[in-house]
Amino acid sequence: MDSIFQFGNWFIGTVIPFLFVLTTVVFFHELGHYLVGRWNKIKIEAFAVGFGPEIIGFTDRLGTRWKLCAIPLGGYVKFLGDAGVASTPDHEKLAQMDDNERDGAYESKKVWQRALVAVAGPVANFILAIVIFAGTFYYNGSFVVDPVVDRVIEGTAAEQAGFKSGDRIVSVDGKAISSFSDLQDAVSLSAGNLLVIVVERNGIKKTLEATPRMTEQKDRFGNSYSVGILGISSSQDKANFRKIDHGVISATSLAVTQTWSVATRTLKFLGQVIVGRQDASQLRGPVGIAQISSQVATLGYDRLITLAAVLSVSIGLLNLFPIPMLDGGHLMFYAIEAVKGSPLSVKAQELGYRFGLICMLGLMIFATRNDILRLLPG
Repeated sequence: MDSIFQFGNWFIGTVIPFLFVLTTVVFFHELGHYLVGRWNKIKIEAFAVGFGPEIIGFTDRLGTRWKLCAIPLGGYVKFLGDAGVASTPDHEKLAQMDDNERDGAYESKKVWQRALVAVAGPVANFILAIVIFAGTFYYNGSFVVDPVVDRVIEGTAAEQAGFKSGDRIVSVDGKAISSFSDLQDAVSLSAGNLLVIVVERNGIKKTLEATPRMTEQKDRFGNSYSVGILGISSSQDKANFRKIDHGVISATSLAVTQTWSVATRTLKFLGQVIVGRQDASQLRGPVGIAQISSQVATLGYDRLITLAAVLSVSIGLLNLFPIPMLDGGHLMFYAIEAVKGSPLSVKAQELGYRFGLICMLGLMIFATRNDILRLLPG
């Protein structure tokens, strides 16, 4: 009986949050492809959330099979003329179509139409993130901690740079700082970089120079991560905390800014991983996402929805990378086609898709390895 309860708790606490987050993000990504495909009068054979065997589904009046599949690690929209779930063209099938059939095939459309369909998925992810962030700011407001230094930790970059308790951070490398979170964003991915920081001290502005140090930290759940640290803490005085209420317009504007911030920070982090300035072991796969979803769900489903927004931005960005099989890979092929006036040869496209498959499998294996190692004792 205990094992049944343990399984139930695990299912409710881990599986359901994971499925909620990933399914939401995947559904809206594929919905972007679907809607723009319909707008361009492309026949759509299937809309799937997940891969593998179908669990449940139905066929609509336009002949599209909507289905939920057994492996919840993605999804796809299958257009007429596609060979598989990655929208690779089935040239043999296309050659057998008559003119009426071919008119509804994805490959028969103009290059700009196919490009719009490809980019629609990532754009839908960004729109989803903006909507979630905007809703959160509208209903909950935003909480701001003023960028005032309370304590300077001994032996840190901040102490060496000459920070003092009571300093108000004005700017970092010329970028205005209005909250302590702005400062954290500017510092966390700048380990090893010399930062020019303007502070206000007793009404006088002073310029300090500091180089954040890469430091291992733990979040409230005990997960380890490496981040750039100056070595200062914010004032805990109640007067230093402010809640700002937002209307629809200001909430949306702030949501766009937040989405842009998540995107730029993600790209900067990935760039630092590539050049070896960030630890690649911080990359997470499906197991890691499930773990984070479970942990965040304990804080409330409003936090889980916010996690879905962050993940939506990440998936949107990943899909724009110029790797065959991803949307960015299709866009790369279409750009080449637009320049040369004809598609790449069938052989070149097949080689490209094989390369893309190897890249994606390699990334999935590496990220899953990180997840497993992270769960092991020690």
